[in-house]
Amino acid sequence: MTRDILTDEQWKRLRTVLPPQKQRIGRPAKDHRPIVNGILWILRTGAPWRDLPAEYGPWQTIATRFYRWVKTGVWTRVLQELQRQADAAGELNWSLHHVDGTVVRAHQHAAGAQKRGLTTMGEATTTAEHTDEALGRSKGGFSTKIHLRAEGGGKPIALLITAGQRHEQSVFETLMEAGTVKRAGRGRPRFRPERKG
Repeated sequence: MTRDILTDEQWKRLRTVLPPQKQRIGRPAKDHRPIVNGILWILRTGAPWRDLPAEYGPWQTIATRFYRWVKTGVWTRVLQELQRQADAAGELNWSLHHVDGTVVRAHQHAAGAQKRGLTTMGEATTTAEHTDEALGRSKGGFSTKIHLRAEGGGKPIALLITAGQRHEQSVFETLMEAGTVKRAGRGRPRFRPERKG
């Protein structure tokens, strides 16, 4: 028995940021809510797409929608809008931001993939950058390093993906310059914390 991952309140906030449900041409798209719940189930469990419970719908449909939204920058827009809403509600702590990095081992078959440089998630990046792979060789073999900047309460602000051997210090300034949060109404976007930790 599966359960919805998104609450009604979360879905109410999220659905306004997603692409329109009804397409102008072609077959009508499947409802976004079970698709998003299926994507979240995959991300939460780390299971292969083929193991997705049938209650969410065909795994091919959900995987296709996920990758299409990655390519068109939907997930970046979702993050930016949720950050804007949280900042407008005073839910982002700008007094101190935290940075950290973690290494993710690449699958053994990733050795033939193209090597890329720095990949970022934030307002200043293009949608094409989100599909790039950042692979490098470190002591543990091929790996990727995820660098995250979070606000004082732990909510993500910016993310950088580099080759696994890159040191956190080498991307610190870039990480601190990424991830602007638009303000409600007029005014310049905010991206600098009061202090860095």
